[in-house]
Amino acid sequence: MTSNRPYLLRAVYDWITDNDLTPYVLIDATREGVKVPPQVVKNGQVVLNLAMRAVANLDLGNDWISFQARFSGVSHHIHIPVQAVLALYAQENGQGMMFPADENGGDTPPPDAPPPGSPSEPTDEDKPRRGGAHLRVVK
Repeated sequence: MTSNRPYLLRAVYDWITDNDLTPYVLIDATREGVKVPPQVVKNGQVVLNLAMRAVANLDLGNDWISFQARFSGVSHHIHIPVQAVLALYAQENGQGMMFPADENGGDTPPPDAPPPGSPSEPTDEDKPRRGGAHLRVVK
């Protein structure tokens, strides 16, 4: 199954702009393929304004976010892998969405899903006991 991250990014971007707010994106600039001016990177991250008045030719694709923007009066082509996006939020109120900084970009199974290749039947250790809450050690 493909990553849901690009779809969520587009939906949150639309929601922010539909409410006349300014979309900002937080990027992990240490990820391979991130092309941003080095002077805007701080502590391995960069925050970029994605408002239509701030960028040109914005493309929120399934694999890449790309656009043109000016930094210190110089036009730059920005190229960001979708998996490098850590958050997309409205500048005015901070509302938006954070994304996991994992390798798969959210493609990992949910925490209670059994790992691939494990038996699908619960073991005695996993089965709840009568008369109370069931707790188990998670490694």
